[in-house]
Amino acid sequence: MSSKRKPDGTKKAVKKRKNSESNYDSDLSDEYPRSGEPSAREVVVEELRPMEKLPEELLAVYDKGPGKLLIAGMVSWEMTGKRDSKGVTKIRPNLFTFHRFTSETYRSMASFCSAAHSVLIDENWKAFTFGRNQLSQLGHGDTTTYEKPTQVADLADFNVIQAACGRNHTLFLTDTGTVYACGDNKSGQCGVGNKLPTITSPTRISYNGPPIIKVGCGAEFSVILDLKGNLHTFGLPEYGQLGHNTDGRYFVTSTKMSFHFETQPRKVLVYMEKNKEGHVLPIENVNIIDFACGNNHTVAIDSKNRAYSWGFGGIGRLGHAEQKDEMVPRLIKFFDTQNRKVMRVFCGSSYSLAISDIGSLYLFGQNKKTGEANMYPKPVQDLAGWNITSIGAGYTSIVISADDSLIAWGASPTYGELGLGDLQKSSSTPKEVTRMEGMKIPMVALGYSHSMLLVNTEHEKSKEKYDNLPEFVV
Repeated sequence: MSSKRKPDGTKKAVKKRKNSESNYDSDLSDEYPRSGEPSAREVVVEELRPMEKLPEELLAVYDKGPGKLLIAGMVSWEMTGKRDSKGVTKIRPNLFTFHRFTSETYRSMASFCSAAHSVLIDENWKAFTFGRNQLSQLGHGDTTTYEKPTQVADLADFNVIQAACGRNHTLFLTDTGTVYACGDNKSGQCGVGNKLPTITSPTRISYNGPPIIKVGCGAEFSVILDLKGNLHTFGLPEYGQLGHNTDGRYFVTSTKMSFHFETQPRKVLVYMEKNKEGHVLPIENVNIIDFACGNNHTVAIDSKNRAYSWGFGGIGRLGHAEQKDEMVPRLIKFFDTQNRKVMRVFCGSSYSLAISDIGSLYLFGQNKKTGEANMYPKPVQDLAGWNITSIGAGYTSIVISADDSLIAWGASPTYGELGLGDLQKSSSTPKEVTRMEGMKIPMVALGYSHSMLLVNTEHEKSKEKYDNLPEFVV
């Protein structure tokens, strides 16, 4: 019995998963040494990397241009994802068309396909949050639901350039390449070096490497990208979504299973491809430039515009024409065989989207509950020829701004987030949102059942239309 590994996680029984584990061995086994886990009060910020501002040309990339906020969908934040209204204190009617929300101007925003909270970044690069807050994911030091965007006081002295939302946690990136996290931390997804159940206010993550230039969240894990093109992941390893060649599981007792949670950022070291015979070949010198996270999977692009995916493999969301979970980043061969480069990627709960170098949009996985899934990337024919500006990928809904138009689709049940009006709430095929015709929309973001748009009101026709839209007042 003495050789048995010490337990390191929660002692909850975990249901056995149907998906099989990866079937290849590597020198990156899951027998890695664990770092000590201090309490939150012991996280020493002084020893971390000194703060220096990121280069100006890099900071310019984060500015999507100032825009006014529109919102649609479910705005009863406590009800999001619930079957009934038990215990819900305030219920508001769903917004089936886009409504003006606050008069402020924002530069950027974030939500997530299984989140009921959102982050907004204003003209002065200050972070505002609103929505559900039962695990302090809004960073205000409490667990009260905030219906109006409220400034995160603890980050008032920092310029926040990007943010990411998980199911119940949030990451903020400042202009010095530093990351702060708050919210649910049961799986270590806040990366502060411990497993305190909740981090109530934004806390600097336990990371001391090169400056971070992008943050992303899955449901219960987080991914950060550094200036040198390395990915670092932390949180729940259950399906291999951390890319460390392990699902981190171990037996606490003969009937109880738990996970070795990654409580601080750990570098992803191996990228690989599989040939037709199923042999694994490592890919050297991978330099990542962009990535996106779904609930339990990640898709990333390297400097040669090749795409990799890993994590939960169900219904084809990884694009490898099989449903196996991938424990390390695996090259999506489809784009290679088509001689296509991947320029941008987006992930929803159980599907992925990729834009190629000729502007084609590909979908793999499934954004509906029934019917056939795309086991490998397939072009979305309805969007051929459209010049895509921004994509919001939600639970089953997808909203795209392209050529001064807005295109949306999503299978039932939807909650108004498509903005198509109360007569047609859902659509299984891409549809133009006629009310938004002619509007310049630099950014789209989707939550579990709400959608947000930033509208460029400096454009005359967009301002005219924006001014005529109804207002959502809280």
